[in-house]
Amino acid sequence: MRRKFDVTIKQPETASEALSTASGLPRQRIKDAMNKGACWWTLKGKKVRLRRATKELQAGTQLQLYYDENVLNRKPEAATLVEDKSRYSVWFKPHGLLAQGSQWGDHCSLLRSAELELKRPCFLVHRLDGDAAGLMLIAHDSKAAGALSQCFAGRTMTKRYLARVAGIINTQDQLIDSPVDDKAAISRVTTLSTDKAAETSLLQVIIETGRKHQIRKHLQSIGHPIIGDRLYGKPARVPLQLLAAGLEFDCPFSRQRVTLELPKELANLAE
Repeated sequence: MRRKFDVTIKQPETASEALSTASGLPRQRIKDAMNKGACWWTLKGKKVRLRRATKELQAGTQLQLYYDENVLNRKPEAATLVEDKSRYSVWFKPHGLLAQGSQWGDHCSLLRSAELELKRPCFLVHRLDGDAAGLMLIAHDSKAAGALSQCFAGRTMTKRYLARVAGIINTQDQLIDSPVDDKAAISRVTTLSTDKAAETSLLQVIIETGRKHQIRKHLQSIGHPIIGDRLYGKPARVPLQLLAAGLEFDCPFSRQRVTLELPKELANLAE
């Protein structure tokens, strides 16, 4: 059960003491929840996570604890650092790992995984469905985050995906431009292979826009939902068979064309 605790510090004490008293939860539980990003406070006018359970707080300090045992008990999938380019890094996000956390915690997110591994500031540049897997960029300073985000927003980033779908389809650079959530959305689909025995097809999808669930909705709209798509198709024994496999863009820092591809050992979809 989800519970939220709003606490105003009445006298100087540690964060864990105040939250334990207000919630009735053991301090070890509080410490674990804080470490996993479930505690928030206002610092320099901005609401941010407070992770240090031993932080001494002054009277008047306000805290919020978002406590959900189901969230806190989840075990994160391991992300893989593909390449560190100093101002940004390239990661493989596995199926089930979120891009970023929520107010209830962030320990099962790529952003937190990158912070812990690289010990540097990390900024989210773009998103990828939690159910999907593949390449993601993480920036390491605010200006880099802004510049890379503009590559995505300005449609100068070529985004290539692989999708294994239900049914046999043979197509070459097929344009799908049906709106998604009443917004323009453009996907281009090419068949890479088909499996008649399994009645599935492996597709390459290049998107020019980045609407929520765009590829999933577009492929469902032409009668070929992605295997394992519990929202727009049917659940399966395998995860959502959607993989962000390639990115290509003009680097705003080096001014050179950058092509990023998933290593072959990470670029596989279930047969």
